[in-house]
Amino acid sequence: MTAFGTLRRLMFGIPSEKAVFTRPGFVKEAWIRFQPVAHALVEGYHATLEDSRFEVLVPRLDAVDAELRGFAYEGAGMGLAALDIMAPWKNRVKSFVEGPGAPHIYPTYVGVGLALARLHRPAEKFLPRLDPLLGWVIIDGYGFHEGFFAWKRTVQKKIVPAHFSSYARRLFDQGLGRCLWFASGALVDRVSGLIATFPLERQVDLWSGVGLASAFAGGASRSEIEMVRATAGAYRLQLARGAAVAAKGRQDAGKMAFHTELACQVYCGLSGKMAAQIVEDTSKDLPTNGDEPAYEIWRQRTQAQFALELERKK
Repeated sequence: MTAFGTLRRLMFGIPSEKAVFTRPGFVKEAWIRFQPVAHALVEGYHATLEDSRFEVLVPRLDAVDAELRGFAYEGAGMGLAALDIMAPWKNRVKSFVEGPGAPHIYPTYVGVGLALARLHRPAEKFLPRLDPLLGWVIIDGYGFHEGFFAWKRTVQKKIVPAHFSSYARRLFDQGLGRCLWFASGALVDRVSGLIATFPLERQVDLWSGVGLASAFAGGASRSEIEMVRATAGAYRLQLARGAAVAAKGRQDAGKMAFHTELACQVYCGLSGKMAAQIVEDTSKDLPTNGDEPAYEIWRQRTQAQFALELERKK
């Protein structure tokens, strides 16, 4: 660790992983079930603050267990974005996702959103620095952060930052849905009860976040995952899409976790490999000059494909 890295960690480091998972609104199961996830993310973040040179950073990230490595890269994305915000003439994030971080671009971008929220920066202004398709993922990360650290404002009072566009508000809710899965310790009744307190028009993206989080991070048994599907009801397609995105991320990183495979089987009726292939296929030839973001067209295409798959299995 360099002397400058030591200073950055002292200034911007996270003092306690457990404190993050025992905030107001969090149940005790959150820490019990997701402590390894929290540790991997914080380790990736601190490693980046300590020494962000890729030749030093990447081996530290890759030393994390393969099943948790994506969360370490999420922490790295958070750290790199924080450094870019402090030194805006640099673009470490871009160099990272176009280089050694490419297999983990999705969690890296989630981490960028965490940093933007943590440092109170308008996320959409950061989009031109990112991949034109996947850059929108930073809004998901922003929503996740606000659920964690501004529970009263974001979950109880249902407030969304005023600077977000109407489309960004939807991805904010997807990230918030992921947060609800973690904060609820994967307890299905707790998750569904919290979602039910939101207006109906917001629930669709909250359930999408639950699908993504429960597939990528796990934390639940088969019976609990089946309960999520039953409880989601009309939002089953959002669960399927979220699980498929998680499977694509796992596949790109070279490790399809058991809980990701399980979620794809339950939500999608397909293997993780097949679900990931749908996400890949629907990303091709996306229009880039329309009024609707290509990322949303991709989401709609993926969901439509799963509607066909589920109809075929009836």
